[in-house]
Amino acid sequence: MNQLHYGDNLDVLRRHVGDESVDLVYLDPPFNSNANYNVLFAEHDGTKAASQIKAFEDTWEWDQGAARAYEEVVERGGRVSQALQAFRTFLGDSDMLAYLSMMALRLVELRRVLKATGSIYLHCDPTASHYLKMLMDAVFGPRHFRNEIVWERTTGRKAGRQFGRVHDVLLFFSKSDDAIWNAPVIRQDEQTARGHDLMRDEGGVFRVSDPTGAGQGPPRMFGDRLIEPPAGRHWAFNQDGVDLLMREGRIIFSRRGQPRLKTYVRDLPGVAVRDIWTDIEPLNAAAAERLDYPTQKPEALLERIIEASSREGDLVLDPFCGCGTTIIAAQKLNRRWIGIDITNLAITLIRSRLTDTFGGTVDYEVIGEPASLPDAARLAADDPYQFQWWALGLVGARPVEPKKGGDKGIDGRIYFHAGNGRTRQIVLSVKAGHAGVSHVRDLREVVERGHAEIGVLIALDEPTAAMRKEAASAGFYASPWGTHARLQLLTVEDLLTGNIIDRPPVQTSVTFKRAPKATPKVREHRRLEFGAPGPDQAF
Repeated sequence: MNQLHYGDNLDVLRRHVGDESVDLVYLDPPFNSNANYNVLFAEHDGTKAASQIKAFEDTWEWDQGAARAYEEVVERGGRVSQALQAFRTFLGDSDMLAYLSMMALRLVELRRVLKATGSIYLHCDPTASHYLKMLMDAVFGPRHFRNEIVWERTTGRKAGRQFGRVHDVLLFFSKSDDAIWNAPVIRQDEQTARGHDLMRDEGGVFRVSDPTGAGQGPPRMFGDRLIEPPAGRHWAFNQDGVDLLMREGRIIFSRRGQPRLKTYVRDLPGVAVRDIWTDIEPLNAAAAERLDYPTQKPEALLERIIEASSREGDLVLDPFCGCGTTIIAAQKLNRRWIGIDITNLAITLIRSRLTDTFGGTVDYEVIGEPASLPDAARLAADDPYQFQWWALGLVGARPVEPKKGGDKGIDGRIYFHAGNGRTRQIVLSVKAGHAGVSHVRDLREVVERGHAEIGVLIALDEPTAAMRKEAASAGFYASPWGTHARLQLLTVEDLLTGNIIDRPPVQTSVTFKRAPKATPKVREHRRLEFGAPGPDQAF
C-alpha cells in the first residue's frame, strides 16, 4: 500500500488510516520560524476568517478554526486537554496557541494510527520545540520520550546580539516500550578513529591495536616464530585465527618484533549515533537532490530515521509530506508509505519526483484529487488556487509565483528543448471561472511579448466559437516534430479523458528540476568480525 493523499491531513487520517496500522511517523509541520518571534504571541479576537492556504506558507493563526480545534481537544478531557488549558493560561489566544491546538488534534490521531511497536519523529525548530515536547508528553506519555535530537541544519550563520541559530530539533517518542529499534551507526573515518595509531599503505588508512586480552595464555605461532604473549596477557585469537590473520596481512610487527593487529579504518565497527547530528549535510544550492522547495530536507536525514525505527516492508507515514523526501527515502529502503499534503502543487511535485527517481516503476494510488468534471468544478468553486495547481499538474506544468510587474495572465510554464539546445517555453493560463475571448487575446499578447512558442488556456467550460476563431488566427509553431497550434484551448474534460497539449515530446521537458535517479542501497556486510575471546575460546 503506497498512497498519496491530497487534502487536510486531519480529515485524511480520520477517514483513511486505520487504528494501529502505521509503523513509523515522521512529520515536519509548517512553522514560520523566519517570522518575528513575538508575532506568534499576538492576541486576536477569534473572529478572523482563515486565510487561503498556499504552498510553502505557514498559516497558523488564532481564528475561528483554531478556536474550534482548541474546544474539541479540551472537551475530550484527559492529559492533552489539561496541557492545552495550561497553554492558554500562559499564552492567551495567540497564534502559538492556534499552532498547538491544531497540532494537538493531529498528534492524537497519529498516536491512534501507530502500532504498539511504532515510533514518531516530530521535526521542528527551537521557536516551539519546548511547547511541542510538553504536548507530546501529554499525548504519548513522558515515559515514552526517547530523544531530543539536535540536527545542525546549516553552518556559518552570523547573528547580531545572539549566537547563530543553526539547528533544528527532532522529538522522538515511541508508543510503547516495545518499539522497533535498529541502533544506527556511522561508518568510521580518520576523524572517528582518532586516539589510535593511524598509518597508511596502498590499501588505505589503518590503525594498529594490541591483539591481546587480560589473563595469561599460551604462545602462538606467527609464521615461523613461536611468540609468548606479554606477562599477564593472552593472545585474543586461537592458532587458526592467527594463521588466518597472517594470511590476510592483518598482523604486522613492531620494531621490537611484537605482533600488532592491523585494521583498515573502513572495516572498523561503526560508531553509535548519538543525539547530536552534525554528519548529515544540509542541502546547499549545488546539491543534486535539491528541488528548490523551501522546506526540503536531505534524504540522508530521513534514511537514518527510517532505518532506525522500522523494518523492510513496514508502513511509514508523513502527514505533511511537502516535496516527498520521506516518500523517496521510504521507497529506496523498501518500506511502504503514505504521504499527505494539502496542496496540489506538492502532490504534483512528488509524482514528478517519483518518476524521475524510480523511472515509473513505483505502484501507488493518489486519493483526493478530482477524478471527474463535477469534482473539478467543486474544487474550482471551493479553492481556485488548488484548482489551478491541480490543472497545471495534469499537463506537467510548473506554477508561476505571482511577482510585481510579472506577466499578467501566466499561471504556469513548461520549458522544453527543440533544436540547437535552445530552451523554449509554453505558457499556460488556467481559468476556474468563466473564460471568454478576451482571455484568449490576453494569452496571445503574452505569447508574442514573451517570445513563447505555444500558449495554452485551460478552462472548465467548452470554448466559444469566438474563442476558437481567435486562437486559430495565431497560426502555428514548427518544431522538429511537426507543427503545433500556437494557441491551444483545452477543457478539464479534455485533460481527464487523455487529451493533452500538442507539443514536442514530453521527454524533452525541463519543467521541474529533475530529481536524481535512485541508486541501489548498498548494505555493508563485514566478512569477519574480530572480538576478544578468552584464552581458551575458539577464533
